[in-house]
Amino acid sequence: MTALPTSALRIRKAAVLGAGVMGAQIAAHLTNADVETVLFDLPAKEGPKNGIVLKAIENLKKLSPSSLADKDRAEAIIPANYEENLDWLRECDFIIEAIAERMDWKLDLYAKIAPHVSPTAVLASNTSGLSINRLAEALPEGLRHRFCGVHFFNPPRYMALVELIPGRATDQAVVAGLEAFLTTTLGKNVITARDTPNFIGNRIGVFSMLATMHHTEQFGLGFDVVDALTGPAIGRPKSATYRTADVVGLDTMAHVIRTMAETLPDDPWHAHFKAPAWLTALIEKGALGQKAGGGFYRKLGKDIVVLDVAKQDYVPASQQASAEVAAILAIKDPAEKFARLRASTDPQAQFLWAVFRDLFHYSAYHLATIADTARDVDFAIRWGYGWKLGPFETWQAAGWQQVAGWIAEDIAAGKAMSTAPLPAWVTDGRAGVHGKEGSWSAAEGKYKPRSHHPVYRRQLFPDPILGETFDQGTTLWENEGLRLWTLGDDGVGIVSFKTKMHTVNDQVLDGLQHAIDLAEQKLGALVIWQTGEPFSAGADLKGVLALLQAGKFDAFEAMVANFQRTSMRIKHALVPVVAAVRGLCLGGGCEFQMHSARTVAALESYIGLVEAGVGLLPAGGGLHELALRAGKANPADPFEALKKVFETVAMAKVSGSALEAKHMGLLRESDVVVFNPFELLYVAKKTALALAESGWRPPLYERAIPVAGDVGTATFRAQLANLQAGYFASEHDVAVATRIADTLCGGAIERGSRVDEQWLLDLERRHFVALAKTEKTQARIAHTMATGKPLRN
Repeated sequence: MTALPTSALRIRKAAVLGAGVMGAQIAAHLTNADVETVLFDLPAKEGPKNGIVLKAIENLKKLSPSSLADKDRAEAIIPANYEENLDWLRECDFIIEAIAERMDWKLDLYAKIAPHVSPTAVLASNTSGLSINRLAEALPEGLRHRFCGVHFFNPPRYMALVELIPGRATDQAVVAGLEAFLTTTLGKNVITARDTPNFIGNRIGVFSMLATMHHTEQFGLGFDVVDALTGPAIGRPKSATYRTADVVGLDTMAHVIRTMAETLPDDPWHAHFKAPAWLTALIEKGALGQKAGGGFYRKLGKDIVVLDVAKQDYVPASQQASAEVAAILAIKDPAEKFARLRASTDPQAQFLWAVFRDLFHYSAYHLATIADTARDVDFAIRWGYGWKLGPFETWQAAGWQQVAGWIAEDIAAGKAMSTAPLPAWVTDGRAGVHGKEGSWSAAEGKYKPRSHHPVYRRQLFPDPILGETFDQGTTLWENEGLRLWTLGDDGVGIVSFKTKMHTVNDQVLDGLQHAIDLAEQKLGALVIWQTGEPFSAGADLKGVLALLQAGKFDAFEAMVANFQRTSMRIKHALVPVVAAVRGLCLGGGCEFQMHSARTVAALESYIGLVEAGVGLLPAGGGLHELALRAGKANPADPFEALKKVFETVAMAKVSGSALEAKHMGLLRESDVVVFNPFELLYVAKKTALALAESGWRPPLYERAIPVAGDVGTATFRAQLANLQAGYFASEHDVAVATRIADTLCGGAIERGSRVDEQWLLDLERRHFVALAKTEKTQARIAHTMATGKPLRN
């Protein structure tokens, strides 16, 4: 493993100051990562002194998506208040303040806590844009070298970006230690930002929203039209601009704009740092967005309506991009796309060009003062705002000099939002800001490579910037379904699927078996890892349905048997096979990881045996493995261990995280959870090597598995009858679930009987084929393929 730097920051216990939306969620994510966390707030005026924090912890359980990777972890957060518990801070290695964005409030709090902070603790502020150096002035001089900004984006569990902002006095060892902790322990993508207002992400991101609002007014477009133009059509999230503002809160948006106006008086774009009249009017009416029931959008019955400024009323939200602009946005070549946008007379095209032009102009003008390199700006926007490409990447892909010339022309013609000239480096003939030598640092006038921090050695395939490539390893063998390859000379083979959504078909099944054969001959271990998400969406339903509709049931059963054979080959390989899971891991993909020697799963892994949703049951050995585990967990009464997994499989439940998958019985306690997905392959390879070095032997074939038998199946049937009687389950739902129950319980045999693994596999396969032959199951498969949604029939 990569050695920890000598300045490694050891954090056993943390404190979060402020139990508001951000503070509570930061506490939740620290707890997700097994960091003991104390959550502070003001003492409640009535009831228990910790009432405010206790309410915040309860609210965490209700959030969707959940900030807790495992809801039971809410109980691990320690409630505290500033009146009674400040002494607890002495035990904390990391203290992060996350109260409201008021400089005076933060300074008062720092004065209160400073005497109680341990001499070795790191203190941080989660401010989204206030000066770190100004905040540091409130601290005793001995604390300032251990103070900095650590800005999480909302929601902290899911947003990858954390901005790390050192102050003038911050010790570099503290910064390096925090970067490693945030990256590996909390799974974040860290960018070091300068102490300038709003740092990098919000400085550029909020300006982009301001520019969009300005041009919305200038070109007279509706809010729904703008959202149609500034969402997925240009590689940005579905929430686009005005839906995002509604989610953030219009009052929050106005506050950020005011902050920019107050803290950036000399910015050449300062005249535009003000809320449009219609935004102010909405706030005055209390229409603050989603939290207030409406803002730019409002739900009216089942319909979504949008504010029409001219009518001063809400109208149906239905407008989309014009035919001309939709055709332009469909062009794949970025250079042609931007040329067509700029040349078009369509107001929507002119709007889009203007928004991009002013974003590029602003980003280039401020690069030297706000960020070390252009890479930091692009990653901040990608990781913090969910864009596919950052502003500089978008510009470079469209042809740097061509676009620079157009921007300069528009500045000269008075069309741009500011008359500030482009920096000289922009038009010096360069092809862009990202290249083989690294990314452009405007402050230093040179290209700079990625960080050499030791923590990044763990990222074998980091998130690439535009044009960046990494060693793709050496191919040992491949077929149409997968590739077997190595990276380096550690003796670990890597298997990556080549199918769409990494689904499992005959080529994948045959390929996996052959890859294991080769690994046993030439390698020490094997890792199943995909070059992107998902791990696997399960079996190739298209191929399944084709065989069924053609009536080729023998071929269909042979395919199922091959699936089972592949899972068992994974389990009984003479080299350890480790599954490296990230994103969706469904159906057959879940079964593969269940049979692996070990699973290394990224926290954001959504794992499930979902076959019941299409009228089938898991038949790649999944039910066989669950029955086997139940028999081992409780040999005297396997039924007890089956209760939870039966519900999980019969209801096609998918875990909300890797931690939750452990509770559901889909991951083992011995399986490893990795918080940073870019470290997944590194950890999986090290895990596989450790197993190999420890003298790995596959588990013995089980010949005497205790099962719950017909009594167990009957008990499950009784539960199903109640569900059907209450109209919670259809007749076919019950038929599917009954076959799942029969397989898990070992079939129509006496309770406590002992069976071997092949018995369970045969039972699983028979039930699967029987269900697949039914019209209702075939209808479910066809419907899911056509719509992506389950059919209840």
